[in-house]
Order: sequence, then C-alpha cells, then structure tokens
Amino acid sequence: MTTNNPHWVYTQTIKKFAAPASPPFEDESEQLANWGNLWGIDNDVGRIRSILVHRPGPEMEIVSADKRIPEIGSFGDPETGWYFQSDTLPDIAAMQAQHDGLVQALKDEGIEVFHVEGVERNRLKFCYTRDPLIMVKGGAIVCRMGARIRRGEELPITRTLANIGIPILRTVSGTGVMEGGSFTWIDEKTAAIGVGVRVNREGAEQVGEVLKRQGVDLLIVDLTGYDIHIDVSFLMVDKDLALVNPFGLPYSFLEELKARGIHLIEIDPADDPWIVNGLAVAPGRLLMPEGASNRTLDRLAKHGVTWKTIPYSAMHKNGGGIHCSTTPLRRDSL
Repeated sequence: MTTNNPHWVYTQTIKKFAAPASPPFEDESEQLANWGNLWGIDNDVGRIRSILVHRPGPEMEIVSADKRIPEIGSFGDPETGWYFQSDTLPDIAAMQAQHDGLVQALKDEGIEVFHVEGVERNRLKFCYTRDPLIMVKGGAIVCRMGARIRRGEELPITRTLANIGIPILRTVSGTGVMEGGSFTWIDEKTAAIGVGVRVNREGAEQVGEVLKRQGVDLLIVDLTGYDIHIDVSFLMVDKDLALVNPFGLPYSFLEELKARGIHLIEIDPADDPWIVNGLAVAPGRLLMPEGASNRTLDRLAKHGVTWKTIPYSAMHKNGGGIHCSTTPLRRDSL
C-alpha cells in the first residue's frame, strides 16, 4: 500500500525506526554501539583497564613562603581560598617524580592512562582526580566540590570526559555537595558514600538517584569528626576483603560490612595511615605507598593479596594519596 499522505508516511517511518527503551543505556551492547567502549565501573577491585590522572604542574607555584599561617602551621590564603596543608613548602620536583612513578606503575599493570586537560592556574589540588567525578555503570557523575579551592574543577573534568568520549549521566546540582573520594563500591549491587564536611546528604542522594535506576543500593555513612573522605579509612582490596582504619569509621558501618560478608583487615597502629589510601588494580592486587608494617603486610598476604609499593610522601603533603590521585574509568566486572 502506498499513499501521498505525508503524515501517514511520517507516522509509519517513526514506528518502523523507533529505538526501544531496552536494553538499558549502560548495557554492554548499547555502550559499544553508541559510545565505542564499555565505560564505567560497578566495583572497586576488578582489573582496571583505563584510568584518569593529573601530574602536578604550574598550578603548584601559587604556594609561597609569605603565605604561611603560623597558627595552623601550613600555607594558604583565606581570601582567595587556596591552602597547602603542610608545614614545609611543596617540593614540586619530588611530587612530579613520585606521580611519574605512579603512572609508570599503572602502565606496568597494563592500564591505559588518560590525563585531565585544561587545568587552570591555582588549582593545586587537581592532582587528586578522584574527587571531581564518580564512575558508575555506563559513565560518569560530575561532582560539585566541597572546598573553595576546588570549586571550579568541574569544568575541566567535564571537558576531559567529553574529549575522551565518556557519557556524563549527571552533574550534581542545586545545593548538593559531593566529592568522589567519599564514594566507594562495596559490590556490584551496593555502594557507600561518606557524609561529612565535604559531602552533604543532598549530594549523596543525587548520586543515589542514578544508582537506584541501575539497581544499586546506597549506604550513607556519617563520617567521624572532620574526616573529609571515606577513602582515608576504607579500601576494598578483593571481592569480599577490605583494608580499614577503624578509628576513622563509625562502628555501625564496620558491623554492616561484616553482616554483608566483607572481611576486614585493620591496619596496625605502627602503620602510616596513608596505606589505606592505596589502589586495587585487580582482585587482590594493590598499589600501596610506603609505610606499612610487616604485621599489616602479613595479614594481607594471608588472604592472598599481592602489592607493589611506591614512594608517595611528597604527594601526601598536598593532602591526598594514591587512591585520591586516580579515577578508574573502566574496570572488569567481577
């Protein structure tokens, strides 16, 4: 049957070529067909395929000796909002060398490394790429930063994601405040967000809305005191194994983890606390900073965990560790 009625032709064309709602956006077939890659993650321990970093650069030069704040023993400018939380000036060359060592360790593990583009002067915290975004199944959630020094990192992150070709599923908006260092996957159906000085419930709930549509439950954890992010005290190491600093986590969260079958390895009091801020590059395979005691390493080894240790103390002085410095963009599902 043919007709000269353009409205009928239009209607039949729309019906014939309509795209179905299923499979969902984050399905592998949809991702590969429309985005060219299977972006996103649904766990924190599967083998990493791609990762995002930023090497410390000219933005570090804002830190100057005449901006020391004696009462807190560090450097900063309250008027413009930047700070460097150490009692000594940054050793930029050492920071760059240690970051280069991290990138080489990632490449040695077979990981594709991407770099943030267009970092502006004075954004001295941008070397901690974990915080401006969260990766979930199918793409990224762009955060809204909770510190004045970091507000504005959202724009170069958005541009970088677009240039790589990664879908942006949501940007935290309104009065929501969210930073990626306080987000963690427990398993493929459960994630947790630590709420505190850098993350509010509105920001956590906006992330939770994306997760809910993917069938993922969200645990909201009240951080202790002035702890900034959950990743200074909690790190998934293997499918059912986590490294924790119990002094930085509420007891109720520790009990919830145990109830979910997560075995907890508590760090030793002799450890440098930064060892929790490591990175699982594959199930039971860690990149760690120096500073772990033999007792903690023995506990990890008993669970079959292997690791590579790299120096990172100069990077720690800017307020973050290995975990803070890396955002996996693609991981294998478990």
